[in-house]
Formats: sequence, C-alpha cells, structure tokens
Amino acid sequence: MPRLTMYQVDAFADRVFGGNPAAVLILDDWLPAAVMQAIAEENNLAETAFARPGSAGGWDLRWFTPTHEVNFCGHATLATAHVLAAERGEPGDLAFATRIGELRVTRGEGGVAGDYVLDLPCLRPEPIGNEPPVLARIFAGLPRRSFRNFENIFVELADEAALRAFVPDLTAIATLTPPGLVITARGESHDFVSRYFVPAEGIPEDPVTGSIHATLVPYWADKLGRSELSAFQCSKRGGHLRCTLAGDRVLIGGSAVTFMEATIRLPD
Repeated sequence: MPRLTMYQVDAFADRVFGGNPAAVLILDDWLPAAVMQAIAEENNLAETAFARPGSAGGWDLRWFTPTHEVNFCGHATLATAHVLAAERGEPGDLAFATRIGELRVTRGEGGVAGDYVLDLPCLRPEPIGNEPPVLARIFAGLPRRSFRNFENIFVELADEAALRAFVPDLTAIATLTPPGLVITARGESHDFVSRYFVPAEGIPEDPVTGSIHATLVPYWADKLGRSELSAFQCSKRGGHLRCTLAGDRVLIGGSAVTFMEATIRLPD
C-alpha cells in the first residue's frame, strides 16, 4: 500500500487553530488527477495543494477543493511554501508555476520563522456589466456596489457592521456565475475587511483567502489613495493580511504554522 506524507498548515496565522487550514503534499511527480481529487475530498478542507519539482528549478503547484481542481489559491500557496521552508529545509525564496502564472513566496522581514510574503499577480476589478438578478435577493435591498474578476463577484457594503451582520443565502450564492462571492467594506480597525463564500465548490465560507486580495488590494488602494493596506477577513477563524500594491503585483505578508504531519495510505 503506497504511503505519502501530508502536512496540514494553518496559513495566515501565527498559532494553530487560526487562519485558514490547507493540506500540502510534496510529490516526486503528479498522481493521477482522480487520486489527487479523492485526497482533497477525503480531507474536506477548502484546499489541498500538491507540489512537485519543476523543470526550471522551481516548483509546479496545483490546488484542489473537495469538488474540483481550481485555477488560483493564495493561502494554500503560502502553506506549501511553509512546508518546503520549515519542514523540508528548502533555502531561499520559492517560485511556483501554476495555472495563473508564476507565484513567488519570500521570507518575511528579518527572516522570522514562519513569516512570509506572497507575491501574486494584480487582478484589477472589472465592471460586472448586467448584475445577476439573484444579487438583489441575496442582499435584500442593502446598499452595495458590485464588480468582478475572472473567478468571483465582489460586492462592497456600506460598512464593517453590515459585512459582519450579513447572513449568506448559500443556496442562492451557489447559483452565481462566476461561483465565488466576496463581500467587502471599509474597516473599523483595518483599512478594509472582507468575507468569501463559494458553496458551489464545497466552501460555504473560506476562513482567510489570499487570492481574493489580488483584486481587493488594487480596489481599495484606488479608493483610499495609498499602496500599503491592512486587511482583515472576518470569518469565524479570521486572519490579518499585510498588503502592498506594487505595480502589476500584489504582495501579501502573513504567517503560517504546521498543525499536523500525517502518513496517508493510498490503495494499491
């Protein structure tokens, strides 16, 4: 019975039981896609990441939700970098070839263990065009402004109180195209706050999400007139993200901590 080592990492957290958990497997080569999907379904985490050595000295990286492979995931990239650095002893900065292009992770300021900077492409907000009619039902008359990127609909609410009080209609949200819904607002203790729902992909509410900030950071940088921003994702677990808009890249600083190292047994 083949055995593989799997790590579970809490990303965007400096202690276990915080941030967003992701499973990480470092492979010699890809497993069959159906097997990777089955592992992700068995884990039932928002994301399971699989990495293998790349041809140019970096790493190839893929991400799976419990239901399918996805194009972009920030927190599982951070988790993978943490496993390679803290558990596997990989030196220096890390580069990952992914479906969305190259993602980079550098060590945080001062080389603090478990502290990293995630370097993502800047995905500027796009006009939503004709707003899906279901949004009117989801937000029940709440004042809002909507925009989008390639994988999510974004809705700005009036303030942090409205964002925290929002009760998602997951059945209605699951009908959206694209399938992800981000709500955001000006923060009280941070520059901006957010929440993220993707029930159609097996994620009722994601705890802390790196990828949505590739669009939220340029959006709020333009609104607030500055490039360095403090963000907080207001899920039950919650997470603080240190964000910088750097031209066509978005830099997100955060910590990660290993919760578990496990051996999984695959069928023959």
